[in-house]
Amino acid sequence: MRVQAELQAASPILLMKGITKVYPNGLVANSNVTFEVRKGEIHALVGENGAGKTTLMKVLFGLEKPDEGSIFIKGREVRISSPNDAIKHGVGMVHQHFMLAPSLTVAENIVLGAEPTRGIWFDRKQAELMCRELGEKYGLPVGPSAKIKDVPVGIRQRVEILKALLRGSEILVLDEPTAVLTPQETEELFEALKSLKEMGHTIIFISHKLREVKELSDRVTVMRSGVLVGTRDTGQVTVEEISRMMVGRDVVLRPLRPKAQEAPGEVRLVVKNLNVVRDSTHVLRDVSLQVRAGEILGVAGVEGNGQAELVEAITGLSPVDRGEVWVCGQDATGKSPGEIRNMGLSHIPQDRMVFGVASRASIAENLISTRYNKQPVSNGFSLDIKAISGLGRELMGRFEIKASSAQQPVGTLSGGNIQKVVVAREFSTEPKVIIANQPTRGIDIGATESVHRYLVEATESGTAVLLVSADLTEVMSLSNKLIVMYEGQVVAYFDEVEGLDEEEIGLYMLGLKRQEPDEVATSMMGRPVE
Repeated sequence: MRVQAELQAASPILLMKGITKVYPNGLVANSNVTFEVRKGEIHALVGENGAGKTTLMKVLFGLEKPDEGSIFIKGREVRISSPNDAIKHGVGMVHQHFMLAPSLTVAENIVLGAEPTRGIWFDRKQAELMCRELGEKYGLPVGPSAKIKDVPVGIRQRVEILKALLRGSEILVLDEPTAVLTPQETEELFEALKSLKEMGHTIIFISHKLREVKELSDRVTVMRSGVLVGTRDTGQVTVEEISRMMVGRDVVLRPLRPKAQEAPGEVRLVVKNLNVVRDSTHVLRDVSLQVRAGEILGVAGVEGNGQAELVEAITGLSPVDRGEVWVCGQDATGKSPGEIRNMGLSHIPQDRMVFGVASRASIAENLISTRYNKQPVSNGFSLDIKAISGLGRELMGRFEIKASSAQQPVGTLSGGNIQKVVVAREFSTEPKVIIANQPTRGIDIGATESVHRYLVEATESGTAVLLVSADLTEVMSLSNKLIVMYEGQVVAYFDEVEGLDEEEIGLYMLGLKRQEPDEVATSMMGRPVE
């Protein structure tokens, strides 16, 4: 009986057999992929950007139609042509970018499409009761009456998971679920996922964070260039071995922060008492900081606590209500992005597709977009096409951008290579200050390693870097100094990052701890900011 039970437990609840997906542009996203997941396991799916893992999961969830292959759930072949079909077969998916209605309450979002009614009217009390019971059952408590726009990221993720569970999901796909969570929120999520596993649910966990893959998953499947490289028991493989399977070479997993300087460098970026008000809400309140040449100042915080507004104010993308910004000794307050660039500042924006590149333009055109009116690509009257092509080829080689030529449209590249185009453009102008906002978001481990290396090399050459990232591990492994933001304020400053505890930083990120404002200003600026 025990042998039979073990065989039953090991049998796949999901089998995707011979899946091939070729996009109209000729890109082979999946090539004869056979992927199987056992009932009641947490199965990690990893790979570089463009490896094919997201396409494979889109096929499973009915968002893409395969050119070849079959899907079997519980041993029976099924046809999945839409998300509704997937849900009917017990498959749920929580996307990296949440699919929630901000103006609706938690309860309204969870029951949307399956609303309880009393007669012809929506039964709000019953909906809220359902949400409370669901949250208690799965260890994912939520406040059902709060509006989504008012709850933190961790709660929004719980709402997405509960939505899927309410609809009967036995197989739950989670795409980068910890990307924007604090250590405490990540720990709570992992406990909930382990409880779901004990209840018999099956979880497919997509992540770039290999240490989390090791901590959470039972097995791990690696994809590379549209092909399944292999599946291993997670306990039998190291993080280094997983990364080697993903990239095809050894990868430096722990980047070194810039070397400490013998003497402090000159102050390159100063922010004094910065205040920004939007829709009658203070999104930045008396924020002060300074960054010196040859150092990285990291900005930690849960997304939505003023980091984006801080970057926009510094780079001239949004107006300042009160306070000052100084770049390399020049007053940049209220100046245009172009004027601030001319002061020596470069900017890696948080959303490369919206703010970083023109997707239909070529690689070369994107690379010159901040210097189109300067030599050698321009003589002041016309562009030098030969010089533009030469610069494109040079930067593609220097920054390891994988493409057929400098004339290839940026939108056809993988996420990691698009980010390298942005980094190449911003780093190659020899800036004195770099604002790096989420510089490795959504890119694979190989591209992340490259971006980290570029940041450290630039800093060691004397550049001042302000690094904003929702990935606490990234901030702490790269930064010389660190601030934490919460509700638009700097609530902590650390002039030495090495040796800091992530759990403690997480308490500041959640607003459970904070330093005194005068203490922060004195420590960071040398004196209280007037």
